[in-house]
Amino acid sequence: MNVDARQHFAALVLAVARNRDQGAFSELFDFFAPRLKSFLMRQSAGVMEAEEVVQEVMVILWQKAHLYDPEKSSLSTWLFRIARNRRIDAARRQRTGTLDAHEPLLLPAAPPALDDLVENGDREQIVRTALAKLPVEQVTLIRMAFFFGQSHSEISAATGLPLGTVKSRIRLAFGKLRALLEEGGVDGSG
Repeated sequence: MNVDARQHFAALVLAVARNRDQGAFSELFDFFAPRLKSFLMRQSAGVMEAEEVVQEVMVILWQKAHLYDPEKSSLSTWLFRIARNRRIDAARRQRTGTLDAHEPLLLPAAPPALDDLVENGDREQIVRTALAKLPVEQVTLIRMAFFFGQSHSEISAATGLPLGTVKSRIRLAFGKLRALLEEGGVDGSG
């Protein structure tokens, strides 16, 4: 999701939180409901269960829009996390306290194949090489945001840089990084 879409969705949530804007909510519902349903069905929820969970998530969005903080996560991350948690809660309720050891949501991810490890190692080295070509200030901000998981506000507070400067430097760094990776024949899709 690009920066403009993130800002647009954040503005819609704000309109819902402040004004109970039904048009903004409708736009959010139309965009996210089918995506949430698809996500839940990929997590082995049945159609009815997926639809029920989506309804719960959208009710939460309507009632608790004021709790969403765009500095902490994107709206999609927030909504998908709520959906995942509701799905787990529903599974727990259905099993009356006993969990199925084979429940896909509760199983650890399968270890990556050896080929994937080699490919990921190669990709990691390419990215490290590209990062080394960026100015130190930009690399520092990228590390804080993506390796340490700090929000832009936290980075701003830690570095003393204005929030807008943090955001623009990270955006600039990504532009340069993308150009370097494309120049090297890596498009990030493989």
